[in-house]
Amino acid sequence: MKMHADQVPTSVGLVRALLADQFPPWAALPVTPVRSWGTDHDIYRLGDGLSVRLPKIGWATAQAAKEGEWLPKLRPRLPVAVPVYVASGRPGRGYPYEWSICEWLPGHPAGPADDLSTVAGDLAYFLYTLRKIETRGAPLPSPGSRGGPRSKLDEPVRAAIAKLGDRVDGRALIHSWEESLAAPAWQGPDTWMHGDLLPGNLLVDGGRWSAVIDWGSSVAGDPACDLMAAWNVFPPAARREFREALDVDEAQWLRGRGWALAQAVIALPYYWETNPGIVGQANRALEQVLGDWPGSRYLT
Repeated sequence: MKMHADQVPTSVGLVRALLADQFPPWAALPVTPVRSWGTDHDIYRLGDGLSVRLPKIGWATAQAAKEGEWLPKLRPRLPVAVPVYVASGRPGRGYPYEWSICEWLPGHPAGPADDLSTVAGDLAYFLYTLRKIETRGAPLPSPGSRGGPRSKLDEPVRAAIAKLGDRVDGRALIHSWEESLAAPAWQGPDTWMHGDLLPGNLLVDGGRWSAVIDWGSSVAGDPACDLMAAWNVFPPAARREFREALDVDEAQWLRGRGWALAQAVIALPYYWETNPGIVGQANRALEQVLGDWPGSRYLT
């Protein structure tokens, strides 16, 4: 289903045609659409070992270049796999954007059927490692984007809650958001952050967390932003293990909860009719955020 007014459609036929024009040696390989709730790229598996990524919308077109520049520098320091770019494609056959071919990363999105206690420990170690990597020259958050000042999101968060109306417990969400806004700001140096640690970007293979994908939001900023995974991925017990393993103080925890809340409430009205996967994920995240509010009412 079309999610964006100016979304560009893709298809297996388009992928085959682009490959035939630009990468003939791969043109005979099987092309299989990858089911995903992703909002910015369509992904196709190419043979057994490759994937094709085509931006759906203009604002996603810079991601490949950003990942291509920075992931080779981050990859040797990280304990899990990240995308490896193999080739870049040009616009063609009516498709207007540059596109990319990457190595295929096996696995499935982290979910309730996985050993989330193990994933919690693995993710904590990943973030500990990521935060230690030198940030010289790293991209910085733009105003209102993840990892920057939370105050820039106050108006969008309140507007989204108002738009959702009685579909959410607005009073409880506003109270939680204001608690996060009141938390002390990060006083340390900017650190590398992934910026979008949602279940769909955390791949589990063979019972262990194996890869993290979609680095388009990565910047050097407030590390609390990556704590949004605590409410998007983990139930309460695993969330406590994650916090303890990473040794997160109260201020950072509250800021992370605020980022989880902001991401979810802003996504909900935009994708309400078009992306049930994102809506379901946002619902679950807000239920976890409001877990300390047992009397709160929430959407079904």
